[in-house]
Amino acid sequence: MSVIKDCGGHKGCECEEKKLRRKVVWAVVALLLLTVFVVLVVWVALRPHKPRFYLQDLSVLCLNVTPPASTYLFTTMQATVAARNDNGRVGVYYDKVDVYAQYKGAAITVPTQLPVEYQGHYDQSVWSPFLQSLDHVVLPPYLAVALAQDETAGYVLIDIRLDGWVRWKVGTWISGHYHLQVNCPALLTVNDGKGSYGGTTGGGDGYFRFQQAAACSVDV
Repeated sequence: MSVIKDCGGHKGCECEEKKLRRKVVWAVVALLLLTVFVVLVVWVALRPHKPRFYLQDLSVLCLNVTPPASTYLFTTMQATVAARNDNGRVGVYYDKVDVYAQYKGAAITVPTQLPVEYQGHYDQSVWSPFLQSLDHVVLPPYLAVALAQDETAGYVLIDIRLDGWVRWKVGTWISGHYHLQVNCPALLTVNDGKGSYGGTTGGGDGYFRFQQAAACSVDV
């Protein structure tokens, strides 16, 4: 006895088309899963490292605030930051990376954007952006007092921050964007550690001195 397969009331060709569509969908899903698996395997095998950042120098021409008369901050500085890609098979694109200075968590300069750059295997890049407060930085009163006190004491700790986006390049494949956050602490001596006493105030050549090159913390 032969068995006649019921196709839900549809004609035979419609039933076959429905089966074919299901097969195509499953084939596409399987291909996508295989692609993701291959990318993950390659990614794990390469084990990309975060780029390393170093603050090589911080030249401060002026860093001045005069509470309680004013909490406006006036500063001009130039930071020299180096980054090294320690990956032998992974390149790094730096996209829309801003550099600015912080004091106790508060921004004391406006962001300066670095040029977009590609860093090849084992390459190193060096940037020396100027950072300024312009007319935009007003400190909370307690921070203005704290900064004035630190200058008087002879030592000021500034953080140079980088915030932006990076992409990884493996062969011809380029990843999506990953958030890059870098913090570079910089200890400055004021007037050779004597502080801003009497008539020695404000700044000038050699008034603020960066102590030594330092490694930065990097989060991607």
